[in-house]
Amino acid sequence: MDIVLITTIIASLFLVIGLAEPLAARLRLPYSVILAVLGMLIGGAAIFFLRTTLTDALNPVAEAILGLPIRSNVFLYVFLPTLLFQATLGMEIRRMLDDWVPILVLAVVAVVVATLSVGFALSWTSSLPLVACLLVGAIVSTTDPSAVISIFRSLSAPRRLARIIEGESLLNDAAAIALFGFFMGFVMLGLPDPTLQDALTRFPLLILGGALTGWLIARAAIRVMGLIPRYELAQHSISVALPYLAYIVAEQSVGASGVIAVVAAGLTLNLVGPGRLPPQAWTNLREIWDLLAHWAGALIFILAALLIPRLLEEFRLSDAVLIGVVVLAAIVARAAILFGVLPLLTALRLSPTVERPYRAAILWGGLRGAVTLALALAVTESFRVPLEVKRLVGILATGFTLFTLIVQGTTLRWVIRKLGLDQLSPIDQALSRQVVAVALQTVREDVARTTTNYELNRDIVRGEAKRFGDRLDEAVREAEETTEILDRDRITLGLIALAGAERDTIIARVRDHSVSSRLAEQLLSDADRLIEATHSSGRTGYRRAARRTVAYGRGFRLAAGLHNRFGLSGPLTRLTADRFEQLLSQRLILRDLDGFIHGRIRRIHGRRVSELLTELLTQRMKALSRALDGLRLQYPGYAEELERRFIRRTALRLEEREYASMREDGLIGDELHTALMQEIAERRAAAEERPRLDLALQRTELVRQFPLFAGLDDAAIRRLAQALSTRYANAGEVVMAKDSPPRSVCFIATGAVELENAGQVWRLGRGEMFGQMAILTRKPRRVEARAIAPSTLLILDEARFRRLLKRSNRLRAAVRASAEKRGIDPDTILTA
Repeated sequence: MDIVLITTIIASLFLVIGLAEPLAARLRLPYSVILAVLGMLIGGAAIFFLRTTLTDALNPVAEAILGLPIRSNVFLYVFLPTLLFQATLGMEIRRMLDDWVPILVLAVVAVVVATLSVGFALSWTSSLPLVACLLVGAIVSTTDPSAVISIFRSLSAPRRLARIIEGESLLNDAAAIALFGFFMGFVMLGLPDPTLQDALTRFPLLILGGALTGWLIARAAIRVMGLIPRYELAQHSISVALPYLAYIVAEQSVGASGVIAVVAAGLTLNLVGPGRLPPQAWTNLREIWDLLAHWAGALIFILAALLIPRLLEEFRLSDAVLIGVVVLAAIVARAAILFGVLPLLTALRLSPTVERPYRAAILWGGLRGAVTLALALAVTESFRVPLEVKRLVGILATGFTLFTLIVQGTTLRWVIRKLGLDQLSPIDQALSRQVVAVALQTVREDVARTTTNYELNRDIVRGEAKRFGDRLDEAVREAEETTEILDRDRITLGLIALAGAERDTIIARVRDHSVSSRLAEQLLSDADRLIEATHSSGRTGYRRAARRTVAYGRGFRLAAGLHNRFGLSGPLTRLTADRFEQLLSQRLILRDLDGFIHGRIRRIHGRRVSELLTELLTQRMKALSRALDGLRLQYPGYAEELERRFIRRTALRLEEREYASMREDGLIGDELHTALMQEIAERRAAAEERPRLDLALQRTELVRQFPLFAGLDDAAIRRLAQALSTRYANAGEVVMAKDSPPRSVCFIATGAVELENAGQVWRLGRGEMFGQMAILTRKPRRVEARAIAPSTLLILDEARFRRLLKRSNRLRAAVRASAEKRGIDPDTILTA
């Protein structure tokens, strides 16, 4: 085929793609539906002009269109890795990890249920072997998440709900394609009924082998990208190669699922990339992949749609019944997931509550598209598949895709409207009236200044001012008559706005390099948790999410265990340094929010709500300060180095701004400005390097600061530091249970602990110890110890404690004072 003709056709397809998006918006239809219709029209027109006797002028164009090298391998090896990889890069991984249970269960269960439902329904109503029916079930299990996600975003659906559906759709595709490869192997081998043993031996290799392959290749690519931080285009080129290498190696060398490998590679880059690449390079990389995925998604849809007329050429009326069976079985399977599994997960508190209207929208929005057609095409091209199986698979998959696109896709917005999901809630309607009133007041002030500065015609100004004033008076009157918003709802809305402002501040601070890009994802995840927790539980949810931002997580405690038991200090060092920087950044960000409360929120929700929000913000600031002070005490000198680095970054940002201002004023030229920016970039890279945290040295310095250990020589202090283990406890966590056997003594490095026994309560702070009385009296513990603030405890086992007690006069004095306070003869226990 002539290269000029092929280039012309591809360029024309890009023209169609460019016009399809505004057309879809004008017709209020999903973008994928418009692409599919245009593709079918182009394919049908090519067949018509090639076979008609009306004219032969368009025959070369029609032959070129029908002769395009559109094969299943083109979809699976060229377009599919791009789509999957970009989808994983755009996911909020850390937020999705919070909901990994519902996402994974929905994805796996949805695919299995749909595959079995369609497979057995077809086996009962057709002459196809069971394995071919299950192959059809796997093909039609793949969903197109773009339509539902785009509609959810336009409806301002809860972020967590949209995130779960997006994650479920992505993993749904991956699992379905893996199942397709599994059943396709049996069809080509001629095994009509695979055994359970066959499934158990082959399927785990597809999944686990693909995941491991993708992870290893992604880690290697990230390492190479980290070695060339100044060559952004080279990093982008490596990222483009990554999904294709992962797919090919998994499919051709390992014999595993290439789809799973691409997903694993994308997830790995999403998690590790922001901390290894410069912030602007990471932003540009994601923008490039957004564009590549847009083109790939559009091309795969329109090229697959070109094949639809050919796939349906051997359609028979009897096939319509089987298409109906597939449609009914697939809808029933999806309904079982949405109205059976999803409520069960909600009852088990593993998933957020999904209201019935949303579930109905998800059910009707389960569109199928290019991936389904590509998999069907792969079956029709295989010479090992029987002819009748190829014909039916192609027709059933194509017919089902057409039903979802033409019937469900064109009526989806109508269904949304009938479900009432396109309307604001009464609270949002009432709030919108107040927001409009406040905004118009600000606009009036700005317009008045503008008209004065430009010296406009007074008559025109007065006429427009009267018109605007009437609108403002009407908005104020409607806002004053609003009674639907209760104080509780105002507080909730104010907290949501406050958390949203916190998120915007984080993004702004990352852009101006005040906050490290290494922690940007974590800070943004914390802000999203604040928003979602406030949405679901109001003020209580906000407080709970705020406490979580300063609490020690499971990863921290696991890292401490690895350090204490096996001497692996790397994870604990990294997490401790991250915690330092995170707390410093959070404090900086929260200080910027006070003006937002007294400005925007006070004007919309009133003085009482703004004062309450100020109080909540103050409580967060105090909790942050306590946690930061605790780290300063625990790791002397390290916080000072971090603060120095922050000052250097701030100075570089201000210097960069000054050079930009000088260039705009014409004081320096572009060449000099470029040279100065390169110098700043080098100094900024050095400022981004985090100082080294030596846990062993810091532990020794911490022990040296304990009054209880004063008088010990340096050698004894170093030995004691090595003997002590660390435990991190969140507020409210029980650190020593009542009636537990006495095996160790705890020293409070940071935080505070509350002891309770028979209604009596003692509070201990930094530098004090507990647990020693049970060891010395050789009796079970009579008190329960609970942390009342995020605390760091140093733990010493019984044998070492007794040896230390003999050497330290101060420790014996502390034990004596503690015994006397509890009415115990100290001489009795000290000589025991």
